[in-house]
Amino acid sequence: MDLIVETERLLMREMRHEDAEALFDMDSNPNVHTYLWQKPYTNIDDIHTYIEMVRKQYDKNNIGRFATIIKATNELIGWTGIKYIDDHVENGKTNFHDYGYRLNEKHWNKGYATEASKAWLDYGFNQMNIKEMNAYTHFDNGASNHVLQKVGFNFMEDYPDEHGAIWKWWQLKKTISNKHN
Repeated sequence: MDLIVETERLLMREMRHEDAEALFDMDSNPNVHTYLWQKPYTNIDDIHTYIEMVRKQYDKNNIGRFATIIKATNELIGWTGIKYIDDHVENGKTNFHDYGYRLNEKHWNKGYATEASKAWLDYGFNQMNIKEMNAYTHFDNGASNHVLQKVGFNFMEDYPDEHGAIWKWWQLKKTISNKHN
C-alpha cells in the first residue's frame, strides 16, 4: 500500500514485518493492555501474525491500521488509522469504518494520539469520502475517551461486550466543516 499520511511530527505508513520488534515492545507491556480485551503479547511470532492480518486488510479494504513514526527520530511509536470492520460485530454493528490507535506507553501524553487522529479524520472524510466514522473505547479509558471527544467524536452510548465489560461507542459524521488540520 503506497499511502502515507503525515503531520508536523508524525509519519503514518503501512505496517511491515520489520516493525515487529517495536510493535512487540508496545504490545508486550501490560499497561498498554489495561483497557483492551486481549492479554499482552508474549511471543513476537504473534506480532508477525497480526501484521499479516493488517496487510490482508489493506488488500481487501484499501485501508487499515498504520505504523506511526516520529519523523525527527524515525522511532515507531505504535499504530493509528482507519479500519473497515467487516470481520466481527461490535455493539450490534458490522460493515463500518472504525478509527483507532495504540501507542507505546513511553509516548503517551505527548499529543501524538490527537495529532494522528486529526490527520486520519481529515483523510477519511476528505480523501476516502467516508460519511460516518465510529470508534469504541473501554468505559474506564479516560485518556482515549478524552482524545476522541477532543477531535470531534460524539459519545453515543455505553454497551457491554460478550464478557460484560462496558465500552463507549463514539461517532463522527462528515460535515462541511470536517477539516481536521
